[in-house]
Amino acid sequence: MCYKKNRLPVPVKSVPVKSSLMSQCFNKYGESISDFSQSACSNPYDVVEFLTGIDYNFVDFAKYPFMRKLLHDYIKALSYHNNADEALRSFVARSHGGNLECPHPRVMPNLASSCLGAIVSCFEDCNVKETDPKNCLQDEEFEDPIDSYSCYLKVLQSMSEYSDWLPGLANMLQPIPIHVRSLNCEYFVKNMGEILKKIATDSRCNTHSQVIGPRVEKDGWFDIYCPVNTICNDDGLLWSMMVDKLLNCCFRRKSFVVKLFEKQLEACLLLALRGNSACQMALCLMLEWNLVKESDQQIQITTTLQSTDSGKLQYNMLCKRQQHLKKIQQKGGPAKLTLPCRSTDTDLYQLFSMGSFGNLERLTLAFTHITSSCAETLIKLPSLKYLNLWATQFGDEGLIVISEHLTNLQALNLCETPVTDKGIASLISLTNLKWLNLNSTKLSLTMLEVLRKKLPHLNELDVRYTEAW
Repeated sequence: MCYKKNRLPVPVKSVPVKSSLMSQCFNKYGESISDFSQSACSNPYDVVEFLTGIDYNFVDFAKYPFMRKLLHDYIKALSYHNNADEALRSFVARSHGGNLECPHPRVMPNLASSCLGAIVSCFEDCNVKETDPKNCLQDEEFEDPIDSYSCYLKVLQSMSEYSDWLPGLANMLQPIPIHVRSLNCEYFVKNMGEILKKIATDSRCNTHSQVIGPRVEKDGWFDIYCPVNTICNDDGLLWSMMVDKLLNCCFRRKSFVVKLFEKQLEACLLLALRGNSACQMALCLMLEWNLVKESDQQIQITTTLQSTDSGKLQYNMLCKRQQHLKKIQQKGGPAKLTLPCRSTDTDLYQLFSMGSFGNLERLTLAFTHITSSCAETLIKLPSLKYLNLWATQFGDEGLIVISEHLTNLQALNLCETPVTDKGIASLISLTNLKWLNLNSTKLSLTMLEVLRKKLPHLNELDVRYTEAW
């Protein structure tokens, strides 16, 4: 049979039908469908025409696995078109729809999981062939199966261009859902990097934060694309974008900078030496937060910062902040301080920009207009033992920051603040807490149990008007 390669394939969602019934049929006759799928490459346009009537918008691929296999073959069939790239982009565009947001919630996870599964299968098949003595020599080099997986990677790239799909796609790429062999393939690393670049530079925290590993012991894309790794092929450009976005948004935290210091100091030094401002900022934070204990490392970081004009500028700003910090922390000033109602973050900053506050142990900010932004000011007061934030807009991000720095806190009032379990979870690092007020917050019963286990010195805990009450 002759196939005309200039025929535009019809997208799978062009003729809606009752997909669940068709899926049941496909699963019932799975063996036949499997045989059909194996002939997809030899007769690609049969697959396109056969799949014309399938609408996968409402199908749960977890329940109908053969539907996923059929979608694999459909995408593979599109790749046989003369203008394959355009055919794949057109398919993704029609799947998304013409609106700003896709009206079908199952399309993105179905399409992304199918492509990721197909890519993994391609490398698993190569791995089987490589380890089979009948198929290859023992010391034969691994060959990149670009022709097998490139079409699926292009679909993922097209999907990343849609803003409403990007958070969900970023979440599906975490933890890393790929075969380890793929990281040895330059084509895969480069093109996956284009997807990650869109994720890493997105303004939404729930998107760009997905480049970090899900757990401390689990590496994420941030670790894989580190410039000291052999797979990095862009001189650390993507990695530095990740550092810049994270430090200037939701990961300007002590725990993240500690990770940089312990695992990626060499990379930060290398890129800072080349004038990268994000890595220079990271080195300054290491010094500012006293994470560098060895004098040799302190000298190396200082020398690296002073080797470029941009580094000198950031280092000079650091020195000014350190001088100001020493002045604030000098012994003297009041032991108790209460800000007037309606005070703002700017007012708090102005107050602590002059004078000494080394004796300050009790600070009351109740019923003021402060937000999480003032956390950077509060962490300059490590001697604080009592902090009252009642009825302020101090939220999760600020709570995470002060929990890493104000370790001497013994009493904390968060009554009627917008904190949730996300921020409350960070309180477990405040092991000196004896009194905690979470009245009228979004505390859950599960998190309450965690606090009781992790804070042994906590004598009084107010959880009225919460889910845990």
